[in-house]
Amino acid sequence: MEIFVINSGSSSIKYQLFSQDSSSPLCSGLVERIGQPDALITHKYRQHDEEKVLYIQQQVPDHEAGMQAVGELLTRDGIAVIRDSGQVGAVGHRVVHGGEKLTGTTVITPGVKDKIKALYPLAPLHNPGHIKGIEVSEKIFPQAVQIAVFDTAFHTSLPEKAFRYAIPDSFYKNHGIRVYGFHGISHQYVSGEAMKYLNHTDAKLITIHLGNGCSMAAVNGGKSVDTSMGLTPLDGLIMGTRSGSIDASVLLYLSEQENYSTEQLTTLLNKQSGMQGLTGHNDMRDISALYNNGNDRAELAYEMYAYRIKKFIGAYAAAMNGLDAIVFTAGVGENDALARDLVCRNMDFLGIKLDNAKNSEKGNGIRDLSSPASRARILVVPTNEELEIARQCRQLLGETTGR
Repeated sequence: MEIFVINSGSSSIKYQLFSQDSSSPLCSGLVERIGQPDALITHKYRQHDEEKVLYIQQQVPDHEAGMQAVGELLTRDGIAVIRDSGQVGAVGHRVVHGGEKLTGTTVITPGVKDKIKALYPLAPLHNPGHIKGIEVSEKIFPQAVQIAVFDTAFHTSLPEKAFRYAIPDSFYKNHGIRVYGFHGISHQYVSGEAMKYLNHTDAKLITIHLGNGCSMAAVNGGKSVDTSMGLTPLDGLIMGTRSGSIDASVLLYLSEQENYSTEQLTTLLNKQSGMQGLTGHNDMRDISALYNNGNDRAELAYEMYAYRIKKFIGAYAAAMNGLDAIVFTAGVGENDALARDLVCRNMDFLGIKLDNAKNSEKGNGIRDLSSPASRARILVVPTNEELEIARQCRQLLGETTGR
């Protein structure tokens, strides 16, 4: 039985197909820039023991079109990795927000879908795309068990002092307003890999997930004890198009003085802010190029981006009363040497000292970028949310079948 994993983001679909007991995918791919004219599908598969890559540029107006294109690639003549869709026994879906009711990996039922839809206001950039992915997957793989793995689940270990807001109790009790945290699948995977690499199961880690969305987690002995995102994936770090932490009075001012509606505020903070608002670009590769050309706005944006991360590192080291390693992951964290350099500068008091030569080198797999003088290790751990989802699907199926 094959397990097909779908990681449906706000403007992308990542996917991997795993055999039942393997950690190496039969194929993998990415549909990116969904809804834009330059949408691209990158499909990787093995043929005659050699990895092949197929690039397809085509119109992908929405997630449904993206999923249909992926389903066709799995069985396309000449590159097929399965005979037909019936070989897929389970489909694992990354779902960003599970709220307080969906706290573990679960088989998707109509009731589960209703609960995911009810959380649209808390994850407007993500949960609608997940539902699209689920609904299309149900059509393409009608015989498969559809399974949801929630980004919020890893953070259910947060203590109440960390997840509560200082507002009247009724807002938590009646409306579930609290810190949920996100990117939990990634934080869980990279912290586990880091602990294995360090051979230290009780390690105090700060995991730093930097992509278009950005978040951090304090992970003590494999458990999340604090995280930067909050009720929604908007809070915390400066992101590609999201503002991160901001004084709530800014919203009151815009509402009262500039007549901003809630819809306009939502669009402003989620789609027009962050690096996009600061520089006019949300892709760090573009902003890095501007930085290297001496662009003032790009320089300020990078400084703000790194400064916010540094503040969370200090806070989380204090929360855990110690620090064994910081872990960079995701697209920016794994590939942007400038961002890592700026974060690690002038952090000697925490024992963080980067080896600049190692930081500038490209590499695969887990990398230790620490200087010999660094007391805390500085690691790059490539995230693999799809593999973590497959692992959790296998565990659930094993429990369900009694194996």
